[in-house]
Amino acid sequence: LSAPSRASERECLSTTGRRSRTLRHRFLWKLRQKWKLLGLFEINGEHEFYDLTCMLKVGLRAAIQEAIDNPPYKRAPPLQEGEQGFEMRTYGGPAFAHFRHSMGISETEYQLSLSSQSSYLQFISNSKSKADFFLTNNKCFFLKTQSKREIRFLLSNLPKYIQHLERYPHSLLVRFLGKNHLQHKYFIIMQSVFYPDERILERYDIKGCQVNRWTEPAPEGSQVIVVLKDLNFEGNSIHLGQQRSWLLRQVQLDTQFLKELNVLDYSLLVAFQPLHADEKGQNLSFSDFDLAHILAQNRRLLPRCKSPLHLLDGPEFRYFMGIIDLFTVYSFRKRLEHLWKCIRYRDQTFSTVSPSDYARRLCQWVESHTV
Repeated sequence: LSAPSRASERECLSTTGRRSRTLRHRFLWKLRQKWKLLGLFEINGEHEFYDLTCMLKVGLRAAIQEAIDNPPYKRAPPLQEGEQGFEMRTYGGPAFAHFRHSMGISETEYQLSLSSQSSYLQFISNSKSKADFFLTNNKCFFLKTQSKREIRFLLSNLPKYIQHLERYPHSLLVRFLGKNHLQHKYFIIMQSVFYPDERILERYDIKGCQVNRWTEPAPEGSQVIVVLKDLNFEGNSIHLGQQRSWLLRQVQLDTQFLKELNVLDYSLLVAFQPLHADEKGQNLSFSDFDLAHILAQNRRLLPRCKSPLHLLDGPEFRYFMGIIDLFTVYSFRKRLEHLWKCIRYRDQTFSTVSPSDYARRLCQWVESHTV
């Protein structure tokens, strides 16, 4: 080959190599993005909930804009979206706006997460609940459908709920941030306990009992996210070191509050991920330095990271912990269910017990499974 043709060949090979590397980088990037959505389903144009989530975004953008434009959080009328052909109602708007402000949540960032052009994600839960679960695309906020009874229960107890979280800012209770009604569905917006979730190894839903508390784990290598239960956790421990005493007291405080609300069947979510070397034994800080408030409010050292309220660092692992599903009242029907289960599941523990027994049992579970 002549010199020019050899140079041309080298240039061609170089171009081909660059194109190959670019394609490989794109493939790996798409693979990483797909990995981040494991167990979740993007609500795209072909999804059954696509139109619903689009309306949610439009309505929520307008509702949050009302809070941004009116700092005193004046009571807003139901949102009318005439051009879009739907109406969305907001419940407890001023109270939730004030609560978000007290938590230091930026209304602008909150609005951006909930009304982003990126698609919502659907989470298919292995729980018995018939509710639909959506996540914002950044996985920071959960949206869950609820019954009218559950909505009424929370709204009637909203002052007590906010009071408890203001008294104990590091409470394990999930943070409810808003309630809305759209297309015959009621939605509650809450912070995700498992955020950020990229490195989580296992997730558990704990109720402190035995009956129906086993879930078949996902096959090895499966992409499905399975939330395991009490019996799956047996043989494991939560290694917290110095933070164990804080956790025991906070679980007591939170379950005492739930007992006063006469509720049961709530769950303690637990997940864990290994700590990197630079995360061990450091990056902790009090949210303020008033010692009297730290003691009275049972504050703790928080990790310096995103959404630290539900994170506890042990010597080797970071644990995600939060109490969810706070709406099951110990009604006459539940009392009858308790009597039936006493006969059906003799000598076994089950979830339908009195609020005082339920609270005591969950505290005992935490105490016996932490070191």
